[in-house]
Amino acid sequence: MGSPSLPPVPEKASSEFDRYSDSYREAVEESISFCRADLDFFTRTKVEKLLELAQLAGSPRELSFLDVGCGTGETDQLLEGRVGSLAGVDVSQGMVERAKLRNPWAEYRSYAEGGRLPFDDASQDVCFAICVFHHVARRERTQLVAEMKRICRPGGAIAVFEHNPWNPLTRRAVRGCEFDADAELLTRRQTTRLLADAGLEPRGAYIEFFTRDGALLRGIEAGLRWLPLGAQYVVFAQRP
Repeated sequence: MGSPSLPPVPEKASSEFDRYSDSYREAVEESISFCRADLDFFTRTKVEKLLELAQLAGSPRELSFLDVGCGTGETDQLLEGRVGSLAGVDVSQGMVERAKLRNPWAEYRSYAEGGRLPFDDASQDVCFAICVFHHVARRERTQLVAEMKRICRPGGAIAVFEHNPWNPLTRRAVRGCEFDADAELLTRRQTTRLLADAGLEPRGAYIEFFTRDGALLRGIEAGLRWLPLGAQYVVFAQRP
């Protein structure tokens, strides 16, 4: 598919995350330093899972992806050459500007927090959000899921990745991250309910049980996805 037709950029969004646009990676790296794995490791594992789930909608190289809460585009740089097209959106204009510099091949927009996402109905094949909803006010989460559903075309895929609050090391990392001070972690059950309330039929899996990669460990993890001890989880659904 070609690049989606995007509406005009909304008025510049203001966000407390603007002040982390230059130090986002360093802040995350510091918060996870105890686990002997860097940000790239955790980003890669989620990208591989995202591309696996995207196959619900077709071949990833032929699909359009929307990264909701794209931040500085850390995830998106690992999707270059592996997806048909990619667009991202964030409430922080500073984050969006960094994402544009990091990934000039993609398209990025800012939007007003709690507002309508600046993309047309059914304009994307895959809509995903990675560790975003714990920063979204509880009263606005339902609307954000509804927006992701609106933008996703019928037959497309919707995926929400989040921190698993049942994992003690995850809680430690969140406590140690300065911009997570006000985060409200969601359980997999809560995220599943958000998607179900939007008229979707969600499924889920726990991920990131290990801080090293390898075929053997991946095989073991595949059998543990029901166990609520993975560092993170994903809830996903196909748009009816």
